[in-house]
Amino acid sequence: MVDIPAMRFRAAKFQDAAAAVPLIHSSGPAAFDYVFAVPGRSTALAFLHRAFVDGAGEFGWRNHIVGELEGVVVAVGAGFGGETALTFTLAAARQILMHYGPRYAPGVIVRGLKVERVIPPPSRGMHYLAHLGVSPILRGQGIGQALIDELIQRGVQGSRKRMVLDVATSNPRAQALYAKLGFEVTVERPSALANAQGTVPGHRRMERLAG
Repeated sequence: MVDIPAMRFRAAKFQDAAAAVPLIHSSGPAAFDYVFAVPGRSTALAFLHRAFVDGAGEFGWRNHIVGELEGVVVAVGAGFGGETALTFTLAAARQILMHYGPRYAPGVIVRGLKVERVIPPPSRGMHYLAHLGVSPILRGQGIGQALIDELIQRGVQGSRKRMVLDVATSNPRAQALYAKLGFEVTVERPSALANAQGTVPGHRRMERLAG
C-alpha cells in the first residue's frame, strides 16, 4: 500500500508531457484511438502529446493536475465545467487542424463529435472529472481515490456542487471505485462506434453531490 500522505498534487506543467500523456491516454484508450489514430499520419498519443504541450483546451496542460510520489508523476486528471465548452471546442479544432492538416482533420473532428454522443461534454453547473490516469504499477493502492478526492476538493473551491464523470461499461473495476466514493449511475449510453483503430465501449454517467 502506497503511503498516500506522501502524494503531492499540483497544477500540471508542459514539462510533464512525457509522464502525463500516456496516463491520459490510458483513461480511455479505445475512444482516443478511435478518434485520433490515423494510419500513416499520427497515433492518438502523438496528438495528445502535442495538445498537452500546446496548453490550451481540454487536453492541454493548463486543464490538468498531476500527482507526484517522490517527485515522479504517477497520476493525472482534469476537472472542468460546462462554461469551458466554446473555448475547448475552438482549441481542439485548432490543434486538430495543425496536427493533421486539412486532409485528415475533418475526419478526426467528425469522429470526435460521434464520441460526444456517447460521452457528452459537461453542462453548466457540473464539475466534470476526466482523463483520470494512474501509473499501472501503482493501481489499486489508493492513488486513484486520492486523485478524485483532490479534484472534488478543487471543484468545491470553485463553488461547484455536482461532481460528474463517465466510466466505460467495460471497466467494472473503475465503476466500483467510483461507487465506493459515492457516485451513482444516472444514465447509460450504448455505443456502436468502431474502426480499425479502436472500438468505443458504452459508457455510464455517474454523479454525486459535493460533500
